[in-house]
Amino acid sequence: MPDNENFAWLINDFVRKVHGATHALIMSSDGFPLTASDSVSNDEAEQLAAISSGLLSLAGNSAALFNKGNCEQIIIRLTRGYFLFMGIGDGAGLAVLTGPECDMKVVAYEMTQFVTNAGHALTPEMRADLRRVLTARRPQA
Repeated sequence: MPDNENFAWLINDFVRKVHGATHALIMSSDGFPLTASDSVSNDEAEQLAAISSGLLSLAGNSAALFNKGNCEQIIIRLTRGYFLFMGIGDGAGLAVLTGPECDMKVVAYEMTQFVTNAGHALTPEMRADLRRVLTARRPQA
């Protein structure tokens, strides 16, 4: 099982290896950042986590309202890239920002692989540890 330092490495590795990915973040379902790529500042992590959590909640509630199952992924097309979200179980989510040159199929596949391979390790204890590590590793502005 990955420890909290490995999660920080995994999220940075995701941005490095996935062509077009520029930022990545794992957040709790209540809107707190758990870990983020080095390309995401502490202030950005706080905002991105809150935005992502809200969007995942809205999509999940919409799916439930119309009996469409669970929200598996959200993709938002931006002028200069894409904003993708994927839930990691009930307690967390993965948010990824890309540039316009990315291959969406590859990004979505890599996100699915990340969630499948690392998601099971995001226990409540691990989420608390990740939050502490993120706060300690990033100086407040």
